Amino acid sequence: MSPPVKLHTRRLGKDGPEVSAIGLGLMGLSGIYGSVGSQEERLKFLDRAWEIGATNWDSSDMYGDSEDLLGKWFALHPERRKDIFLASKFAIKGSVGPDGTFSMSINSSPGEGKIKYIGLSECSSDSLRRAYKVHPVHAVQVEYNPWTLDIEGHSGTFLLQTARELGVAIVAYSPLGRGMLTGQYKSVDNFDPDDYRRVVPRYQGENFTNNLELVDKFQEMAAQKGCTAGQLTLAWLLSLGDDIIPIPGTKKIDYLEENTGAVDIQLTDEERKQLRDLVDAADVRGDRGAADRAFADTPEL
Repeated sequence: MSPPVKLHTRRLGKDGPEVSAIGLGLMGLSGIYGSVGSQEERLKFLDRAWEIGATNWDSSDMYGDSEDLLGKWFALHPERRKDIFLASKFAIKGSVGPDGTFSMSINSSPGEGKIKYIGLSECSSDSLRRAYKVHPVHAVQVEYNPWTLDIEGHSGTFLLQTARELGVAIVAYSPLGRGMLTGQYKSVDNFDPDDYRRVVPRYQGENFTNNLELVDKFQEMAAQKGCTAGQLTLAWLLSLGDDIIPIPGTKKIDYLEENTGAVDIQLTDEERKQLRDLVDAADVRGDRGAADRAFADTPEL
């Protein structure tokens, strides 16, 4: 049995699979952003994601018990495994040698049946080009939202341009600015004590207050459009090209349904221009929390 609802899809890379146009980031479901629900609650959350056609899931072995939780869900619903496009992140075997051996291992993985498609995360344009020569790369996962436009320019090594030259999809993580662009949060005090966002410079003090100015403007336009600020943000990202696939995360079914609803929001050319003007004029302050790994160059062979 297939999901009752089928979302609009996009192709993951020029010759990759069709995946739901809005994916589901699973980091928050297993921690990182404060407390998590019970296992039963989280399994029901995944049930609902499947039911509404949000079947493009993104996980990692670094996301708490995320992969264990997915394993339990698949065990409960083995017939649904074929419906889920699952992306995860992992390191090459710890026993491998320097970069040359690493590349050989990457090249052999699909043939071994361990993975079907290869993607990179937060890489530079140079690293993407070099990796693509070893094996086709279908996607690059990178932060992309109205606050974070690095991939469009020099600070992000013009990664968007490079990806498009190669036919590589952009999987946009944190498309809602770690939830900030929804307008739900007004200060760091809104976060749980163990929420990762409490230590990210972008969400501290005057930085946060300043950055919320753009959020307020998105909320105003969203009210005029008859949608939420989060939906408007996702619709704007989707409008930037068929190669952009946002993967917002959430722990709540209501927000899951809200996010996936953004695929049905169409922006006029004038609305797109208005939003772009707002984004370009914004004075975003504070590091986004990825300075130690953003647009990294791997060592030359």
